[in-house]
Amino acid sequence: MQKIFVVEDDTSIRELVTYALRGSNYEVIGFEEGSGVVEQAREIQPHLILLDIMLPGESGLQILTKLKQSQKTQEIPVIMITAKVEEYDRVSGLDMGADDYIPKPFSILELLARVRAVLRRTTQTEKEQFVIGDLTVDVQCRRVTVQGKPVVLTYKEFELLSFMMEYPDIVLDRERLLARVWGFDFLGESRTVDMHIKTLRKKLGVLGAMIQTVRGVGYTITTSELGDLP
Repeated sequence: MQKIFVVEDDTSIRELVTYALRGSNYEVIGFEEGSGVVEQAREIQPHLILLDIMLPGESGLQILTKLKQSQKTQEIPVIMITAKVEEYDRVSGLDMGADDYIPKPFSILELLARVRAVLRRTTQTEKEQFVIGDLTVDVQCRRVTVQGKPVVLTYKEFELLSFMMEYPDIVLDRERLLARVWGFDFLGESRTVDMHIKTLRKKLGVLGAMIQTVRGVGYTITTSELGDLP
C-alpha cells in the first residue's frame, strides 16, 4: 500500500482528502502543520506528499526546500496545494522541485487523478510509456505510434503530447501547458499552444480527436473510445 502524507492546516480539507485517499487504498498520515514533516518523511519514506503552501509556522515552500536538500527525502514527489492564485507562488514551488500543484478549491476527483499521475510517473521503471487506446508514447525512446504506425513529431509536439498523456481526462489550461513545455521564461502567447495542438491533431490522424478543446480554458486528452467522441 502506497503511503501519502497530507500536510494541511484546514481540518475539514485534511479530513476530506484523507478520507478520499484511504478510500482509494492509500495509507495516509495527516499533519496540521509543518512541524515534524521532514523528520517523519526521512523515517517513513512516503511515496508522495501533498503539501499546502500556507501553513502555521513554517510555510510549505520552506518545508519543500528542506525536503529537496536532504538526500533521504529529495526524491519524494510533492504536490503543492494552495489557495494562492498568484503565478509567482506556483512558479516558486515548481522551480524548487515540486512535481505538481493544485489550487483551491479543487474537486476530489481531480486531486485523485493528479495523485495517480504523479505516482505513476515517479514509480515507472526503465521503460516509460503512456498508452491510451491505439495511441502509444514511449518517452524513453521518444517514439509515438498510432494504431501501430510511427508518427514523426517535432520536439515541442512530442513534449506537449507526453505531458497531456500524463494527465488523461484532466483539463490543462494554456498557461500550464506553456509553463511545462516551453518554460516559465517563454515570452510567447497562448496561441503558440493552439497552433501546436492543431498540427498535433493532424499528425495523429483519426486519433487526433482524442485531444479535445475546453472552450475558454485549454485542452484535455480523453480516454473515451473514438466512437464516443463528438
